[in-house]
Amino acid sequence: MEYRYLGNSGFKVPALCFGAGTFGGEGPLFSAWGNTDVAGARRIVDICLDAGVNLFDSADVYSSGASESILGAAIQGRRDKVILSTKLALRAGDGPNDVGASRHHLVQGVDAALRRLGTDTIDLLQLHAFDAMTPVEQVLRTLDDLIRAGKVRYIGASNFSGWQLMKSLAASDRLGLSRYVANQAYYSLVGRDYEWELMPLGLDQGIGAIVWSPLGWGRLTGKIRRSQPLPAASRLNDTAGSAPPVDDERLFRVVDAMDQVAEETGKTLPQIALNWLLRRPTVSSVLIGARDEAQLRQNLGALGWELTADQIARLDAASATTPPYPYYPYWNGQFAERSPVAVQPTR
Repeated sequence: MEYRYLGNSGFKVPALCFGAGTFGGEGPLFSAWGNTDVAGARRIVDICLDAGVNLFDSADVYSSGASESILGAAIQGRRDKVILSTKLALRAGDGPNDVGASRHHLVQGVDAALRRLGTDTIDLLQLHAFDAMTPVEQVLRTLDDLIRAGKVRYIGASNFSGWQLMKSLAASDRLGLSRYVANQAYYSLVGRDYEWELMPLGLDQGIGAIVWSPLGWGRLTGKIRRSQPLPAASRLNDTAGSAPPVDDERLFRVVDAMDQVAEETGKTLPQIALNWLLRRPTVSSVLIGARDEAQLRQNLGALGWELTADQIARLDAASATTPPYPYYPYWNGQFAERSPVAVQPTR
C-alpha cells in the first residue's frame, strides 16, 4: 500500500480508503447503498487491513447512524490499527437543531458518533456540507475545542465551494485555530469540476483531497456502454436524481477510451478509473466501497501498476470539458505556465 500525506498535516493516510456507506441499510437517509451487517463488515475490515487500507470513512447520516455502529463493532479490539473518519452537519434527526454546524449540533453529534463508533477519538472529522447560517468563526472555535478536548484529531470539509473553504481557512489563520487539512470532494473521469477551483486551492493551501464516488456514481463500472444502456434493475435508476449529472455522449466517450486502455492493460474499468485519480494533483486518498468481497478485491487491484503517459493523455482528452469563466483560459494560454495546477482542464 502507498501512503500519502493528508495535505500539510504531516499525517499519512493510505492511497485507497474504505467508505462504509454500504454498512447498515437502515432508515430513510443514505440507506440504499448496501446492507452489510457486522459479520460482513468484520470480513471487509480484515481484507482491507491485510491490504494496508487502514482508513475507514463513515457519516452520521449513513443508515441513520447504523453505519458508524457497525463499523465500530467491526474494528473492536483493533482500534489502534485503524484511522477513523466520519462526517456530520447534514440533517440527522427531526429536531430543529439536528442539522448544521452550530456548537450545539457539533458537540452533540461528535459525542453520539463516538458512542456509535465505540471509541474516544475520531481521527478525522469532516463537515458534510457548509452551514451558511452559522458564522465560520463559531464553527471553527467549536472544532478547535473538540480537538483540544481530545475528541477529534484532524478536521476537514466536504462538499464546500472554493469560497466557503477559503473563508474558513482564512478565519482559522486569523484566529489561530485548527485548520481544515482534508477536503472530501466528488472527482471522477466524468466529473472533473474539482480541477477548476478546489484543486488550485488545495495546492495553494495544503489541503488533501479525499475523493468520493470515484466511479462517477456507478457509471464507470463497465455496465454502461453505447451498445449497452443502463439495466432496468440498476440501482442507478433509483438514485439518478441525486447523482452528479453527466450527459450520455460524454459518458460514452469516456467509457470508449477506458475500454481501449483496458485492452492494453488487462485491467478492469473501475481499476482504470481509480488509477487515473491516484495520479492527480492534491489527491491524498480515494474512497472505495464494496457490497461484497469480490468487489472489494477488484477495487484494491487499482494499486501496484501505473497508466502510461499516453494512456493518461487519452483519458484526459476523452473526459475533458470546457470550464466556465473565469476558469476557461480565454487569454489563449498566455499565463498557463503560471498556473499552480500541473494538470489543466482542456477543451
